[in-house]
Amino acid sequence: MQTPSKKPILVAGAVFLAAGLALTYNNHSCPSGRCCSLILPMSAFAAEASKAAPTNAPAKTNLPRLVDLGADKCIPCKMMAPVLKELKKEYAGLMEVQFIDVWKTPDAGKAYQINLIPTQIFFDADGKELFRHEGFFAKADILAKWKELGVEFKAKAPAGKTPSPKS
Repeated sequence: MQTPSKKPILVAGAVFLAAGLALTYNNHSCPSGRCCSLILPMSAFAAEASKAAPTNAPAKTNLPRLVDLGADKCIPCKMMAPVLKELKKEYAGLMEVQFIDVWKTPDAGKAYQINLIPTQIFFDADGKELFRHEGFFAKADILAKWKELGVEFKAKAPAGKTPSPKS
C-alpha cells in the first residue's frame, strides 16, 4: 500500500499562511512608523489606477528623474534619505531627485501604484517610467541601474562647468 504524499498538504499550508499574512499586513495601520515595507491594500489602487499622471509630478525639466516614495518614520526610508540627498546634490542639473512621503500624502502612493515602501521609480527625460525598485537601494546600485537603463552621468565637472547626462 502506498503512503499519500505530504507535499500537497505542505503547499496548501504555505498558501494559507501567505494569505493570512497578506490580510494582516493589508489591514495593518502603523502610526508609530515602526513597521516598514508595509504592503498597501490593492483595493486602494483601483479608483486611482486610471489616472494618467501622478499627483505629485514635478514640472517637466527634461531631465531623468528618480522618485522615492516612502515615509519619514520608516526605517529603510530613513536609510534612503542620505542617499537621496547625495544624489540630489551631486547630480543637480543632471537628474531630478524627489522624495514623497506617502503617509503624509497617501494619494501619491495610490497615483504611483506602489505596493510597499520605500519604492524608487526611475523616469527618463520624457517622463516614461523605466524601472521601479522596492526596498532600500544603495547609491552605487542606483547609479549602476541608471547606466543599465542607458542613462550614464559623466563624472562631476570642475567648479564652473556643468556636465550633461549622456543618453
